[in-house]
Amino acid sequence: MKTNDKMKVAPISSTKQNERSIYDIRINALDGKPITLLDYKGKKMLFVNVASECGFTKQYKELQKLSDSYPEGLVVIGSPCNQFGKQEPGEAGQIQEFCEVNFGVTFLLTEKINVKGSKQHDLYKWLTSKELNNKKSSSVKWNFQKYLVDEKGNLVDYYFSITNPLSTKITKHLK
Repeated sequence: MKTNDKMKVAPISSTKQNERSIYDIRINALDGKPITLLDYKGKKMLFVNVASECGFTKQYKELQKLSDSYPEGLVVIGSPCNQFGKQEPGEAGQIQEFCEVNFGVTFLLTEKINVKGSKQHDLYKWLTSKELNNKKSSSVKWNFQKYLVDEKGNLVDYYFSITNPLSTKITKHLK
């Protein structure tokens, strides 16, 4: 009977809890090395789906300025995505070079991912699903949509592409 009791307890796992924590999500950097989001606990994180051939590409400059302005409290993480107008066709090396040469990007860039659809990366599943982030559901409408996560791993809010990274809509949460 004790064995059965243990078996009844065992299925109650932390799987749901882990799904709700952004820190458990696995993603790689643009160079293929694993990123451990838990390393950024205690800092806010701004996630942005980025593209090199978009009308909003100039926001790389503002994202870098934002990253430079809050080095102790914010981590900007750009995720290249080719799902909107095929505006990120490049491979990892091309994307990295483009960002560094044209915008001086030093903030973290992830591997190229899907931010919507059947192959949506787990990071964006979490960011866009109230069931996972416990805050709100959304859909990524275009390149350079932004998601702000607080120091404890809670979704603060999301901002459409037209919101400049230096907007007070975002920066008011960083002070």
